[in-house]
Amino acid sequence: MKIRQLFDYDTWTYTYLVWDEATMEAAVIDSVLERVERDMQHIKELGLKVKYLLETHIHADHITGSGPMRKQTKGQIVVHKNSGSECADILAVEGDTFKLGHQEINVLHTPGHTNNDITYLIEGAAFTGDTLMVRDCGRTDFQLGSNENLFHSLTEKLFTLPEETMVFPAHDYKGFSQSTIGEEKQFNSRVGSGKSFQDFSTAMDNLNLPNPKRIDVAVPGNLQCGNLDD
Repeated sequence: MKIRQLFDYDTWTYTYLVWDEATMEAAVIDSVLERVERDMQHIKELGLKVKYLLETHIHADHITGSGPMRKQTKGQIVVHKNSGSECADILAVEGDTFKLGHQEINVLHTPGHTNNDITYLIEGAAFTGDTLMVRDCGRTDFQLGSNENLFHSLTEKLFTLPEETMVFPAHDYKGFSQSTIGEEKQFNSRVGSGKSFQDFSTAMDNLNLPNPKRIDVAVPGNLQCGNLDD
């Protein structure tokens, strides 16, 4: 499976194109509305046939481009069933599999940042959304977030993957592009080196972060799959 990483500097968001080289069937993970034109040009230049538009969760910091991209590609929008989305084509659950040619994308439910977080797994790589970022993890103080659920998702799900598994997050604020499960098990500032749940929960409860600047428009916009004119 081929992977292409794209970045939105305004919201610190990574968008990913993944595709099967034999058939050129592709998926787009975590698109950004303002970058649809750029991404569609890239897709056309590479000769990709977009089959799926995958969301790792209902984002609070940017509006997805999945709706507008669906109109151009006929790809199916996928979000977790807990999202309550009425515009998605597929409400995924853990264990679902999406095929690109002979390649597979597998769904792992990794809640905690929100209750609808998905990690998408391909051979050798995990697209972890906001659940696991490089040396960090997503916040838990809105959208039905939970310290307990996030700690379980990190330590009992993601950290059981092979250590060489590449980690591709939805965001980065420190200049990192990717990591590995082995690195994060050792060095992650929240859960690395066997930190206890109490240590994790205390740290998360004391982040005192401001709300994302666009939360009031991003969440409802994403529940419409970015189709703001509909």
